[in-house]
Amino acid sequence: MSGARRWLAISTGKIFIVGIGTGSLDEMTPRARHAIDAAQVVAGYNTYIKLIENILGGKKIIGRAMMQEVERSKLAIEEALTGHDVAVVSSGDAGVYGMAGLVAEMILNLPEKNRPQFEVIAGVSAVNAAAAILGAPLMHDFAIISLSDLMTPRELIMNRIRAAAAADFVIALYNPKSKRRNFLDEVQKILLEFRDKNTPVGIVTNAGREGQSKIISTLENFTREDINMFSLVIVGNSQTFVKENFMITPRGYKIN
Repeated sequence: MSGARRWLAISTGKIFIVGIGTGSLDEMTPRARHAIDAAQVVAGYNTYIKLIENILGGKKIIGRAMMQEVERSKLAIEEALTGHDVAVVSSGDAGVYGMAGLVAEMILNLPEKNRPQFEVIAGVSAVNAAAAILGAPLMHDFAIISLSDLMTPRELIMNRIRAAAAADFVIALYNPKSKRRNFLDEVQKILLEFRDKNTPVGIVTNAGREGQSKIISTLENFTREDINMFSLVIVGNSQTFVKENFMITPRGYKIN
């Protein structure tokens, strides 16, 4: 960080790395709300800032577009080193495809005497929100896999899909489809090697936000549904079933 010497004489602020939940203020934890209220500066992706703009008051905003995570993390750390408390926000949980890892790594790479304190505050993740809307599909072991190939090679993503399918995990798919990328047919083909074509597949779009929708399909047919970057797809395991439009993966309890 440039100007680190100047900051040594100033008491540093604290960085709260906050998961704001799905976007509805009703699903934000009290601890997350308190951290945002306490901060003088709020940093985040513009879309997520907009979700919470009603509670930001006159705070300084560091808003950036997608793919500018490193830049806004640097700016957030610089604000903390000048004495401001800063909330770095992510949708869902900050530690699940969010900002927690990047911000923590950047802070811990600083000389110890120049580091701001930081705290990671959990939020309701998209997979939890989507699962609740579908019923109870995550009651047994499950895997979460992102289909975004921006930072993970496509071949590695497919290897992970194959391994999770072979192990009979329920599989939750983040970032299932975008305007430039659609791997769902390839994912479906791999899954059909290990699972029955009638395996339940749940699709939740805009979980906890305006325009929320829920579809329960099958492994054979789910790729025909409307799926986008705001969707989360949950593929059941060999035991998952659907009853009265609820998707349930039994834990193994004996029911008389």
